[in-house]
Amino acid sequence: MKSHNPESSVFRIVGNDQSVPILYDKDDADVVGICTKALANDIKLITDILPSLETNLQTNIEAAIIVGTLGKSKPIDTMVTTGKLSVNSIEGKWESFLIQVVDNPLSGINRALVICGSDPRGTAFGIFELSKRVGVSPWIYWADVIPAKQKNLNVAIEKIIMGPPSVKYRGIFLNDEDWGLKPWAAGNMDTDIGDIGPRTYARIFELMLRLKANYIWPAMHPCTKAFFYYKENPKVAAQYNIVLGSSHCEPMLRNNVDEWKNNFTEEYGKQPGPWRYDTNEKEIKRYWADRVKQVAGQNRDAVFTVGMRGIHDSGLPGPETIEGKVNLLNKIIEDQRNLLAKYLRANPADIPQIFCPYKEVLDIYNAGAKIPDDVTIVWADDNHGYIRKLSTAKEQLRSGASGVYYHLSYWGAPEDYLWLCSTSPSLISYEMSKAYAYGADRLWVFNVGDIKPAEMEIEFAMDLAWNVNAWQPEKAAGYVEEWSARTFGKDYAKEIAEIKTVYYKLAASGKPEHIDKIKFSEKEIKERLTAYEGIARKAEDLKHSIPDRLQDAYFQLILYPVLGAAYMNEKHFYAQMGDADKSKQAYDEIKKLTDIYNKDIAGGKWNGIMIMSPRNRPVFGMPEIKNQNTKSVSSDILLEPIRTISVSELTFDSTRLHLISGFGADRVSLSWTNFNNPSYREEKVESAPSASIKLELPKGRRIIELICVPTHAVNEENALRTAVGMGENLLGIVDINTPAGTEEWSKNVIRGYSSTKTEFILKEKGMVNLRLSLLDPGLAISKIIVY
Repeated sequence: MKSHNPESSVFRIVGNDQSVPILYDKDDADVVGICTKALANDIKLITDILPSLETNLQTNIEAAIIVGTLGKSKPIDTMVTTGKLSVNSIEGKWESFLIQVVDNPLSGINRALVICGSDPRGTAFGIFELSKRVGVSPWIYWADVIPAKQKNLNVAIEKIIMGPPSVKYRGIFLNDEDWGLKPWAAGNMDTDIGDIGPRTYARIFELMLRLKANYIWPAMHPCTKAFFYYKENPKVAAQYNIVLGSSHCEPMLRNNVDEWKNNFTEEYGKQPGPWRYDTNEKEIKRYWADRVKQVAGQNRDAVFTVGMRGIHDSGLPGPETIEGKVNLLNKIIEDQRNLLAKYLRANPADIPQIFCPYKEVLDIYNAGAKIPDDVTIVWADDNHGYIRKLSTAKEQLRSGASGVYYHLSYWGAPEDYLWLCSTSPSLISYEMSKAYAYGADRLWVFNVGDIKPAEMEIEFAMDLAWNVNAWQPEKAAGYVEEWSARTFGKDYAKEIAEIKTVYYKLAASGKPEHIDKIKFSEKEIKERLTAYEGIARKAEDLKHSIPDRLQDAYFQLILYPVLGAAYMNEKHFYAQMGDADKSKQAYDEIKKLTDIYNKDIAGGKWNGIMIMSPRNRPVFGMPEIKNQNTKSVSSDILLEPIRTISVSELTFDSTRLHLISGFGADRVSLSWTNFNNPSYREEKVESAPSASIKLELPKGRRIIELICVPTHAVNEENALRTAVGMGENLLGIVDINTPAGTEEWSKNVIRGYSSTKTEFILKEKGMVNLRLSLLDPGLAISKIIVY
């Protein structure tokens, strides 16, 4: 960041083979000391000079970096008291910080670069903000993004004030770790326990702080021991000041797969009874109470999940009727809150809690479950990136507000996507910005699978959670170039952005993991193969220009996902065409790439992290080779399009509607500019935001098909309606909303779009004015096809 006044704000960190020291208070929070040491190591990475760490105020030096938390750091508090540092902009605010150059900050120091946090996490975020600004990526460890060497290190900074964040709790869910994170951690990190343990979590927590994240749902599959099983895990979380949570199916910070099903006997000396609160209340309540007591005794920073589901991502066991489930869930939550009040010695309203109406729990909630007003309701997406429901006007008045549980990786129906991450920044921004507009500002948690290879998408999600206005939907497609410039350098950013833009577009109409479930026409197959060949060639050509220090990072972040997706498409399409050699060659190339990931890059550091066939789904194997004389493409297309219209061809009022690049299956989509505007009643169609185009059509029966992003209505008070008009005539109002879990929804999320058709008779050929009125928020139209 360039200063407007370089004379006053340039601060030299390293010069003449010397570094300024870093001064902090040893009595500040543990996380401050940890991050201060990390900053020193970051500076050494760039300059080969390690700054000294000082905790003694009595010193005579020319300059220093001073780091500390307001109210917990003597150097910081002294500067505030003497009027050298004004903290009005951050004092009392959540996770906020300032960075500025101060002259004569303390006795014996002439000049200092000061990082001051409103609380310990704020300080940590400020420290890593400085790291980022001097050229150290958050992915320095997790993707080997090595900074360029510099003999001298200067930073140009006017006063920086950041925070509070848009979303209070922002974090990740480590999930489906069986094939990557667990084997890698067991073989390379926590080798003594052969599991995901404290060394792995320390690396994860540092990454989270570098990304300004603060909240985690730990790994919880049967292959992994419970987070609390290893006593060092919660200690490490406390040292890094990470807020602990547990997933939608694990109430009260318990891990039921391990702690109830597998480890109960070790903890309690007997076999557990049934996981049914209606018949085994006493035992389950004790099991929950013991964890609350443990957390209280350790003074852990935590958010408690309340409610109950089955042992592992299954329905609430017990009553058969929905009424019975509602009554039981109400009792469970009341009992849980009584336990929290008793052992944490606080009003339940002051204890952070979430309730996640995931899958079937949403039906119980809608049937009348009573969620206390102060509990944060965490709405879930449909597992494929489209949020099922957000707060109604009444729900937005709740003191606990709401949040979102969102997937960047998924195991389940209708199909997994556990291998590559292909959820675009535009889709993430659209759905999460919409959620924020409906009050979901308390907690965002992203299912990130094994973390890799979702690095850029995770960083985008955390950047958006920190400042929701920074990457609004209409700007989000530009994130890739900005991120690429930071990660690889400006010289390569534009080309990388072009590659990733096509990568996301192709995945929007068929993720690599879903390619065997979609019927494409011969024309579509040819277009996909050509497009993938193009970005694969660009990515490989660009590799030769990338600096040596970034070759491993480029392979992980760009080359592997792009080439992997290209070869997956080639493998299936050439099999359909009867070309066994090319199909097998593509399969072998994926295998080679994966071997390089695990064995060659970064000196074998990532051995075990990448698998080419998670869960051994059929899509990952060699497909059946079709007979070359057999027609292998879709024969479902009975209508011949007269005209296909991109929404970018439409005329519309840009104050009410906007185009969102990189969104939907057709490169760009049209949607409302303001999610908060109310829906339009049918009698008010004329006043709704509209778009139009003049078409020359032959006479006869015509069908208009709208291709839309498969979003859901924002809540039960809304739909996803479009009024279709021809000239002065209203042809009809169509609703694209499709309930999650239905057969139509399954088809939509796999192919990347929903559609609806309107028929009409054109009596005479000629020019007609086609008009679309968008009546509901959250509706996004990608293209129009006229048959």
